[in-house]
Amino acid sequence: MSVSGDTLPGSVAPELRAIGQRDIVVGIPTFNSEATVGGVVTAVEAGIRKAFPDRPAAIVISDGGSSDRTVEVALASGVGEDAPRYLVDPDSPEPAKVALAYPGLPGKGSAFRAILEIAGRLGAVGCAAVDSDLRSIQPFWLEHLLGPVLDHGFDYVAPVYVRHRFDGTITNSIAFPLTTTLYGAKIRQPIGGEFGFSGRLAAHWAERKVWHTDVARFGIDIWMTTIAVVEGFRVCQANLGAKIHDPKDPGADLGPMFRQVVGSLFALAGKYHSTWSEVTSISEPPTFGMSAAYSAEPVTVSRQRLLWKFVEGHTRYGQLWREVMAEETFDGVMRATREAGEVPRGLLLPASLWFRLVYDFLVAYNGRQTEAGGLLDSFVPLYFARTASFVDEAADDTDEEAEARINQLVDVAMELKPYLVERWRERGVPERRLADQPVPRESSPGDWVH
Repeated sequence: MSVSGDTLPGSVAPELRAIGQRDIVVGIPTFNSEATVGGVVTAVEAGIRKAFPDRPAAIVISDGGSSDRTVEVALASGVGEDAPRYLVDPDSPEPAKVALAYPGLPGKGSAFRAILEIAGRLGAVGCAAVDSDLRSIQPFWLEHLLGPVLDHGFDYVAPVYVRHRFDGTITNSIAFPLTTTLYGAKIRQPIGGEFGFSGRLAAHWAERKVWHTDVARFGIDIWMTTIAVVEGFRVCQANLGAKIHDPKDPGADLGPMFRQVVGSLFALAGKYHSTWSEVTSISEPPTFGMSAAYSAEPVTVSRQRLLWKFVEGHTRYGQLWREVMAEETFDGVMRATREAGEVPRGLLLPASLWFRLVYDFLVAYNGRQTEAGGLLDSFVPLYFARTASFVDEAADDTDEEAEARINQLVDVAMELKPYLVERWRERGVPERRLADQPVPRESSPGDWVH
């Protein structure tokens, strides 16, 4: 079913009326996911029918204009009659399925807006969202994402994944430590693609006037997490085990994603300055589900590519760096650059210097003295340098040891938070609203941030 305009049209109403009230809504944003969406829909249905057999449910496919058979495959998929009883109670009702081409700007946020509106129309109590390209989703994920909402009164359930030490570098180097330090809640995966949420929070998100901004294209995951944490909703986490997707070399693939995520992080920090400036401690939300041993797929990183991109960035953006960074920070980067040729393993950008950089760029972004797109572009080579440094630091670590190292970055970020507060005051950064942020560049649904 196709829709147009900024909200769901009347043509959707008859199908939703036929579905009726549903306690559970699970949304799956899709774009050219024919090869994987069938397995995702089947796992979602099996998980709902096994864990919540008495709860009426709906699965919503919110599609970004796929050119393959994604929608047809999704609607035709599900648990067959011959499914083993241990997987699903054969007497439990099959969830209803609805598919639509979402309206609005191309991007994951617009896909979620449609899911949120449908959840409201169906009167959903508990909701979840999962990506359509997963190769590791298991039926138990639905119990872990929905159970805290339906059975324990939580509003937002963030995922906890098992990942290789060189996977998720944007989350590890900035999204996790910065979100934790700013708002005081230790959310390990603030930009995870899978999460659970209450109908109450869905309605709160849906009524916000951000759907014509960068949130609608790029920043939906971090926006949802931040709103839940900052605006008084009950937040928890859920262990999901390994998340298997196509591993990417940070230097080859993740520059655009870094700009999208970090731009949203910085804009949110501008909106919620009065909140985070008062946060001086960190708490860890409760986590549901047992943490079991899972094997994470290895990620190969080209250090040489990362270092060359840093060198290119230094040549191109050196003057801008000098304007953005505090003098001590800039001197530290230049010293690290000079020493790179003297250190056997290459450039070293230690954690303390890295987070001074993060704070300098956060302040500059919100100070509006430099165009936002160019500023973020100039930050990417420094992220590459930090990633190369982490690869060196964690080269001989187990994944568990690397995880401890990532948690230490949170401690460093918190120790340096007074530096951020002082820099913000010195620069006289104005208050801002998130909706003031322009959409930074053209996008397609295939550019979604996970």
